[in-house]
Amino acid sequence: MKSFFQFLSESTAVQQAARLGLKGDGHGGWYDNKGEFVAKTEKGRLKFYNKRQRVGRQDPPQTDREKNLSATSYEKEPAQEPAPQQQAPAPEQPAAQQAPAQEGPPPVEKTKGTLTIAFGRFNPPTTGHEKLLDTVASSSDDGDYIIVPSRTQDKKKNPLDADTKVSIMRQMYPKHSEKIVNDPANRTIFDVLKKAHMDGYAGVRIIGGGDRVKEFEKLSGDYNGKLYAFDNLEVRSAGDRDPDSDDVSGMSASKQRQAAAEGDFATFRKGVPASMNNKQARELYNTLRAAMQIKEGWNLWEIAPKFDWIGLRENYVQEKIYKVGQLVENLNTGLVGKIIRRGTNHLICVTEDKIMFKSWIKDVMEAVTNSNAPSGVPADQRLVGTDAHRKYVEKMVPGSEWGKQFINKYRKK
Repeated sequence: MKSFFQFLSESTAVQQAARLGLKGDGHGGWYDNKGEFVAKTEKGRLKFYNKRQRVGRQDPPQTDREKNLSATSYEKEPAQEPAPQQQAPAPEQPAAQQAPAQEGPPPVEKTKGTLTIAFGRFNPPTTGHEKLLDTVASSSDDGDYIIVPSRTQDKKKNPLDADTKVSIMRQMYPKHSEKIVNDPANRTIFDVLKKAHMDGYAGVRIIGGGDRVKEFEKLSGDYNGKLYAFDNLEVRSAGDRDPDSDDVSGMSASKQRQAAAEGDFATFRKGVPASMNNKQARELYNTLRAAMQIKEGWNLWEIAPKFDWIGLRENYVQEKIYKVGQLVENLNTGLVGKIIRRGTNHLICVTEDKIMFKSWIKDVMEAVTNSNAPSGVPADQRLVGTDAHRKYVEKMVPGSEWGKQFINKYRKK
């Protein structure tokens, strides 16, 4: 059975066939009024196989022009060569096979304009991120924009799970709350772009930090027409942050994680927007520290590498981290790939889908790929003592039936 997208892709072929008076067999094959097979649908267009077919006899060889003809032509055909005498009629040919799956993104009618997107870690969200969200909103067309927090989570660089992070962001940035998307399917920037394509957007505008513009430009541009198709695709900078500044422009998630690790609530409070009071800020601070599992002997280069570049570099040069063949995740795009080359301060990686990307060592983390556990506690399963929370906890155990099987196996009979 044909997929919905294959059906859409054949609309042009159907129109061509109708103009030529051809009849379809429902499987991509087309026949003339004499019942002779003439063409079939390939990549949404008619592919003509032989225009000199002979009823009841073997068809003469195709010319190069006929082999390459993939669209209807109204030009006069060149003089036909006489067909050689055949000894016997050719055996009956089976019906045309279904056309191969279409390459590239499925065709979608463009019914919307340009969607403005911000894709980022927000771990934790800060006053600096509020400036980013305001820039996204002001750069959008008629308020058509979305904020997409990544799904990445680890206790060092990304301590907050996606559900907790989104909940905090909606509290921090109330005027943008409805635009903050919490969708488990949006693991990478490509997932977001493919969905925008399927939603019928003619273009997208990506807003990111100044240090990430080139990365987004290369990746999104290289795969336009392959994974998605936009008439216009642009990347804009939300500005550069000064890490030494004490104002909003200097606030970053790295500073917040460092303050939490050092037990410095006063510094942490400066990075929390005024929309949250001191009690709420303290709750965020405690939540972050608990998620980071702060212990003695923690390393700054692990939780905030931009503030301890020397420590990160030394561990990298000594090959204690990020070895060839290891799976890593790019923190800016969400792409997970295997390291195939180590540079002086960067990595070349390839995803399972053969997408190659380059990452600075400060922008990656070891990928967690073997866990079947859900990311964070779903919003409807957080109340301790409920059946929903019990079912969630059972999922965190290696097989909720495991204990029963163990008891039944070794109990006395």
